[in-house]
Amino acid sequence: MLSIIDRYILKRYLATFSLMLLLFIPIGIMVNLAEQIGKMIDNEAPLNEIVMYYVNFTIYIGNLLFPIFLFLSVIFFTSKLANNTEIVAILSSGVSYSRFLRPYLIGATLIAIVMFFMTMFIVPNASVGFNEFKYKYLKKGKQDRVTNNIFNQLNETDFIYVSSFDPARQLGHNFTFERFDKNNELEFKISAANIRWVEKDSNYRLTSYKKRKIVGDTAILESKRRLDTIFAFDIGDLTPVSYVAETKNLFELDTFIKDQKRKGASNINTYVLVKYKRWALPLTAFILTLIAVAVSSVKRRGGMGVNLAFGILVAFVFIFFDKVFGTLAEQSGFSPLLAVTIPNVIFGCLAFYLLQNAKR
Repeated sequence: MLSIIDRYILKRYLATFSLMLLLFIPIGIMVNLAEQIGKMIDNEAPLNEIVMYYVNFTIYIGNLLFPIFLFLSVIFFTSKLANNTEIVAILSSGVSYSRFLRPYLIGATLIAIVMFFMTMFIVPNASVGFNEFKYKYLKKGKQDRVTNNIFNQLNETDFIYVSSFDPARQLGHNFTFERFDKNNELEFKISAANIRWVEKDSNYRLTSYKKRKIVGDTAILESKRRLDTIFAFDIGDLTPVSYVAETKNLFELDTFIKDQKRKGASNINTYVLVKYKRWALPLTAFILTLIAVAVSSVKRRGGMGVNLAFGILVAFVFIFFDKVFGTLAEQSGFSPLLAVTIPNVIFGCLAFYLLQNAKR
């Protein structure tokens, strides 16, 4: 059962967090609209699509900023409690500091559950509309996918490669298709200067086609200026859009990552990083809550302003660490698991240190 103190703190916790969302998300929408309205007009974005974009924007951006809003909310209302000497009165009545933390942990648990279901099931749907609108009207002409040196393993025996790919024209350059037998020996190799998907004929058109087939110790060569044929792959799947992992829910993302690993996708770390960040987000809520309580539960000279200034500094440092390690994972061989774990471990240690000082 929750005590009066628990209900009081929990109510302030959830109310302040909700108020923070209601205040800052509309501000974010207005700032974004002011920046992008020119591009929307120039690219003739329909009003109904703009409205849906900002619905998706609210969900997408709100989810990203959940931990920061949570952190600042806890600092804000806990600082008010400290300045009103309410925390001193609570602790002086015999309540231990650990017991004082219980309503905060309950609040963090409730918000972590909401975060989990949002990031796993709701945000992926919003991400589809958010990113499609962005690349259609706000980043028109910019590529939303990797288009150079694309390698894919279709199954256990078939491999394809293109040196570059133009999604708008459905055209790949320097195409290679290789098939190996069960002994991992080459059966045949197809190469072409270009491969194009011909939608009206539902087939692929190869130019400067060459095929080298191995029969025993003999190589049979075949070449044609042009060949229309079919393959067991979708040319659009050669290079998924860069944000594809964000659009997958919990179960779809696991299946997608397994499929991309099997294909030998070069940007697999980007997809795995998205998965680990989703799982780490609820944990981040607890860590930031503990840091915020430890910082703001002690009455200081300068009051709430000092605590909020410290909170904003910690928030920026956290975002900095998150971006740096995320970039390392995406653009190098750095482990995505470590990229997500290291910032949380660092700030977890900071939370422990600050709590020990606050208890004194």
